[in-house]
Amino acid sequence: QVQLLESGGGLVQPGGSLRLSCAASGGIYSINDMAWYRQAPGKKRDFVAQITSGGRTSYAESVKGRFTISRDNAKNTMFLLMNNLKPEDTAVYRCTAEIEPLHGATWSGWGQGTQVTVSS
Repeated sequence: QVQLLESGGGLVQPGGSLRLSCAASGGIYSINDMAWYRQAPGKKRDFVAQITSGGRTSYAESVKGRFTISRDNAKNTMFLLMNNLKPEDTAVYRCTAEIEPLHGATWSGWGQGTQVTVSS
């Protein structure tokens, strides 16, 4: 069964850094687009960054120049390096991906999320 699992969240001071990981598992043939979204308490879910299977990236304006998305196709894992973190980056970060499994139809879904808190 295909699934996504995030890790790497935590509490960090303003100006600090964190690296999030999103590992896909469960009989995978290939992974198409992957992306990160975040949702702060009481707010809607917002797009953060996306990376295609070919490595093309796109970012929300609010994180450009501070966040870097990447992926390791051999390990079916996506990363989000977050530098110069600000209190407004506090949110639950979730990954999503479109996956071609070894058997069956294309799978698209979400991980459970990882909490990022930026506070002094």
